[in-house]
Amino acid sequence: MNRFNTLPKYMVAPNGARKDKNDHPNLPSTIEEIVNESKNCFLKGANGIHAHVRDKNGKHVLDSGLYKELIKELAKNIPQLPVQITTEAVGIYSPKDQIKIVKDVMPESASVALSEMIPNDKDTDLASKFYYWSLENDVHIQHILYSPKDFLKLAQYIKLKVIPNDNLQVLFVLGRYSLDFESKISDLDPFMMVQKKFFNNIDWAVCAFGKKETDCLLRALSKGGKARI
Repeated sequence: MNRFNTLPKYMVAPNGARKDKNDHPNLPSTIEEIVNESKNCFLKGANGIHAHVRDKNGKHVLDSGLYKELIKELAKNIPQLPVQITTEAVGIYSPKDQIKIVKDVMPESASVALSEMIPNDKDTDLASKFYYWSLENDVHIQHILYSPKDFLKLAQYIKLKVIPNDNLQVLFVLGRYSLDFESKISDLDPFMMVQKKFFNNIDWAVCAFGKKETDCLLRALSKGGKARI
């Protein structure tokens, strides 16, 4: 049984794609460090891990070997903790690269940014085949939505059957386009308006940045959502 049939209520992202040890010396980079930090998070109540892997220089990579090694070590050390991999492009990887990493790793779950997978409305065939392949192969996709506009596009693609309307899981990213990269509680409101209008049943979570991150996540939890921390 896939442990991502529903999103974990408290999913932790221990490192992300952009920060490094210059930003914080304790940021986990190696497999061992990520496993140790994941264990710490699990002991504090996390019930899911959103995983990024880094190369030997500490840079974000989509590397199937590193992902498989990380998943193996997490399963050995924290078998209770389900693992979601990222396909984040960071301006480096193409949709083909992102699809390849998911097919190579075959994780329980992968997060996929809608705006990265379908950068052009006129070219949806590759992405659509991937989304339906994921459904057929029990790889749960969490659609990353950087703005309410992305959420509206998701509704459109579902209506057009570009994306299957099965067990929809999304992440609302609050404050991605703010000038100071600081999230506000009110950033959630436009997403909730789109949800109310177009979606009756959707499994959703929120991530946020800056000083108001915790406040934003608590607001999402109070509204029936979940948190990526």
